[in-house]
This record gives sequence, structure tokens and C-alpha cells, in this order.
Amino acid sequence: GLQHRAQQVKHLKMGSTTGLWHSVQQVRFENSLHHRAAAPRAKKYISEQGAPIVIKTDGLAAGKGVILCKSISEAHEAVDKMMTEKIFGESGNEVIVEEFLTGEEVSFFVLTDGKVSIPLTSAQDYKAVGDGDIGPNTGGMGAYSPAPIMTKEHSNQVMNSIITPSVEAMAKAGTPYAGILFAGLMITENGPKLLEYNIRFGDPECQVLMRRIKSDLLPILIAASEGTLEGQQIEWHDVYSMIVVMAAQGYPGSYKKGGEIAGIEKAEEISDVIVFHSGTKKVNKKIIANGGRVLGVTSLANSVTQVKENVYKAVKKIKWKDGFYRNDIGWRAINLEKASK
Repeated sequence: GLQHRAQQVKHLKMGSTTGLWHSVQQVRFENSLHHRAAAPRAKKYISEQGAPIVIKTDGLAAGKGVILCKSISEAHEAVDKMMTEKIFGESGNEVIVEEFLTGEEVSFFVLTDGKVSIPLTSAQDYKAVGDGDIGPNTGGMGAYSPAPIMTKEHSNQVMNSIITPSVEAMAKAGTPYAGILFAGLMITENGPKLLEYNIRFGDPECQVLMRRIKSDLLPILIAASEGTLEGQQIEWHDVYSMIVVMAAQGYPGSYKKGGEIAGIEKAEEISDVIVFHSGTKKVNKKIIANGGRVLGVTSLANSVTQVKENVYKAVKKIKWKDGFYRNDIGWRAINLEKASK
């Protein structure tokens, strides 16, 4: 069933005793699943590898289960928090210890029917809660698409050395996968490396992808499910899309619900602006905050610089005294744009 196939994708990231995954260009890692004395063995492996190093929950943690550790002591503390203190609940029963790569992260999306795989597009999101990538990780404070760092050459390399071997490996294992593959990549000086797979469009990546897609998505998804992707064409609007997430003060920690939000209609009067609701409710015709990440403000434009101007103009129309947002979504791509002029 679907849950079993999801496990196969997860294990593809982690490795496999079958040896089917050896050709996938992925990050070097160790998984505590292989060790019954999990926390002590994880710490031993960390001490052997040194720092900086990355500690991840093996289960889902709302996009927050990754800790970048600058020292061995920080990494040991992260293991204790995940496995002993259970700050991520059952998701931290097992942890993955990964090498720390220097480069730029990018999300790459593919649709597969188990035989044929079609590249969709790229995006780049911002996980850290604060400007300048400071503070704890969140589910995502903003994103844009496409990511300029993901060149055509990189896309071809990812399809040939990561996506195709992955899909073929799952088919050979007797568990073919059909659906979305969301490859989390690090673009290093030696090319793209696979950090992880997800099997969803992602949030906030989904919103920027849906703003750009030109084709009708439903028939394409049906084709993937029925094994008839071959020959399908997917078209995209040749523009940049961006989302800025408005979150409740205190997020990703404890936060207060119940504050009134006004000005959404004013924001959407700006050309090409759509505001997505992710944590609101309507009470007596008023919009009330009811979550951590509450609104996603999106826009379209012909450059990252312009789309950022548009989206932040819309954000400033929204009045919510208990909310906050990052001010620097898109800075990497904007720096690339300036450097290319």
C-alpha cells in the first residue's frame, strides 16, 4: 500500500542492505535504525566523524527535525533532545547523522509513474525563522521558484544520477513508486548531492509551484497514477513566483492564537497577488489567527527582484499585531541577478 511505498522512498534516502541504491548521488550518512543501543551508538559515530555535522529525525517533524551542529557537544545534545527528551515525539525514535555539506540547498520536483519520470521545476525555501537564516528551523518561512542556481546542466545531472537510479531501484525491489518525488539537494562545488526525499509538493513550495504551472495538473497526476506519463507535456509560466509566510509571534515555539487579521483584501488588490490561508478561521466575519504559520502571501513577476518588491508590498497591507515575517526571502537569487548584470 501507500504507506509501504512511502517507507521504500524513506529507505532509499537512508540506504539499503539490498545494494540497489548505491548509484544514487547522496550525502554520506549513518542511521540509528541499524543500532539497537541507538543513542550511545549515534554519539559514538558523531565523535568518530567530527563536526560540523547534521542530526535529523527519521520521522516527520513538520519540517523542523533537522539540527545543524557546529561541535560534537552540540550534536550529542541534539541526539539527547530527539531520542531521550522526545522533543519531536515518536519521530525522534531513530535519528540520521549526516555529513555537513557546504553549498546551497535547492528543492527539485519530479513526477514519475514508476517507469517514466518528468522533471517539473525547482524552488528554494527558507527554513530558519529569522532574517539572515538565523534561529531555529521552521516548516518554511518563504520560498521562490524557479531557483536560478538550479541550471539546466544541474537538472540533467540530477535526473541521470539521482532520480532515474532511484526510480529504477524501487522498481527492481518490487515496490515501484508513482507520484511526486521532492528531492532535497545540496548544490556543491562537485555538483548536486541528494540530502533527502519527500513524497509531496511541500509547504510553502507547493504554493509557488501552483502559481507558475500552466498545464492542467489533474490529468497529469492521473497519468502518473495510471502509468501513462510517457509523452505528457507540462508547461510553466516563464515567470518567478514567491511566497512570504506570515507567522504567529513565538513560532516555531509556543505562540498565541486568536488575533484578528485585517487587510487581506487590500493585499489582493495588488496585481498578481494571492494570499493563501494555512492557519486562520472566520469568526463573526473576521479573520482570526489559528496556527503557527498563518498566511502565505504570493506574487508573480519577471525577475526575483521585482517579485520580491510585489510580495512585500502586499505583506505590508496586512494588519496583524501578533504576526511576523522574514524580510529577506529571495536574497540568494537577487544576489545572483545583480551579479549577472
